[in-house]
Amino acid sequence: MAAPEPARPHAHLHLAGFFGFGPAYVWSEAPGPHVYYDFAAWRRLAATAERGLFSTLFLGDSQRLREHLGRVTDHSVTGRPDQLVLFAHLAAVTERIGLVATLNTTFTDPADLARRLSTVDLLSGGRAGWNVVTTDNDWTGENFRRGAEVTHDDRYRHAAEHLGTVEALWSGWPPGAVADATDAPAWSRPAAITPVVRGARRARPALPPSAQGRPVLFQAGESPQGREFAARHAQGVFSRYLRFDEALAFADDLRARLVRHGRPADDIRIFPATRVILGDTDAEAREKAAWFRDRTWSERRIRSVVEAVWGHDLSDHDVDGPLPASDPVAATQTLTHGVVNTSDRPLRTAAAWRELAAARGFSMRDLVLHLNDAVEFVGTPSAVADELTRYVRAGALDGLNLQPNAVPDGFDDVVDRLVPALQDRGAYRTAYEGTTLRENLGLLPAVADRAPAVPG
Repeated sequence: MAAPEPARPHAHLHLAGFFGFGPAYVWSEAPGPHVYYDFAAWRRLAATAERGLFSTLFLGDSQRLREHLGRVTDHSVTGRPDQLVLFAHLAAVTERIGLVATLNTTFTDPADLARRLSTVDLLSGGRAGWNVVTTDNDWTGENFRRGAEVTHDDRYRHAAEHLGTVEALWSGWPPGAVADATDAPAWSRPAAITPVVRGARRARPALPPSAQGRPVLFQAGESPQGREFAARHAQGVFSRYLRFDEALAFADDLRARLVRHGRPADDIRIFPATRVILGDTDAEAREKAAWFRDRTWSERRIRSVVEAVWGHDLSDHDVDGPLPASDPVAATQTLTHGVVNTSDRPLRTAAAWRELAAARGFSMRDLVLHLNDAVEFVGTPSAVADELTRYVRAGALDGLNLQPNAVPDGFDDVVDRLVPALQDRGAYRTAYEGTTLRENLGLLPAVADRAPAVPG
């Protein structure tokens, strides 16, 4: 029996260079520890990604440095330059690649965010995007001398209000507001640039629209509220679903939500995060992947995962031995664990881990590696290209948030070996479609530019 025709037989895969947080690199193999803050390294990564026709560079962000047991995390690369400042620099040395920043609605002022983000969008020629994130985390709020100010249940309502103000400011300076000739009677049309009044706030737009109108909106929450927020506002989604059936179910659910909100089902691009590791043979690729896992999952990092739940130093515990026999020091979460584990309950987590370890015969190392097992694409360029072509043409995803394996040359293998294999299958562009991020993602105008905003 012939294989069924794929849902999207001519779909192209998008690649995004993704820079999250945590031990994503073998930092000891870098040219030097400070390479992660060196503009030359960022420029090299951006240039390679653009040579490989990547759609975007995407930076994750944290409003407070990650901590472990009350101290700034020291087992991984910590801190990075301000995203919008970095992107303003990168915009000057690139031409087509998009620049997507993660900006938090809980701890930013909407007028300031609208001005700074539209600055990058305008100066880059319409290549900016905004990953809209929110939090109810008081631990992060301490960095701003205040609490999170919103509860978990209210945070998407607050995000919608914040986004509404930003979009109103962007709409308040419409195309054609400024005269197009120096012999015009005035620099701008009278009353063309309109103030935004929302509650006690009265603000005015700061800049004209870019070549793409306004930045492309992305969203990364996967709760029901997060999916609804994306269906109302976003044109890109960063997800964690990469096992084929789960990825397809998530994509189908999200596209159905778009239709319920009066949007076309293909009005969004879904980017799960992953890593690609290539070899001349499958065996060589698997060997590279094992080496990378062993180097990034050091004993110090493995122990820190367990310490974050148990709440105290476990340096006297062998990672190849069992979990601690004692219980965690706190029944509820403490600030020493930082932002990563704020929704956990240590006693409950410890009990579940012990049950799993006993059932599987896991050591501490085995357990941590099992819990953090991620879907990666490992194999020859041909095999990986075949698998990614299957995913994108079935509709399970639109692109990948691709983490570099190293800095500054972590995209080289993908660009030099995987991209040509995808192009041979007709599953990857051979040139950028346009000059803006919106054009290169194949997107319609922003949702807010098509119809009145859906109440948040």
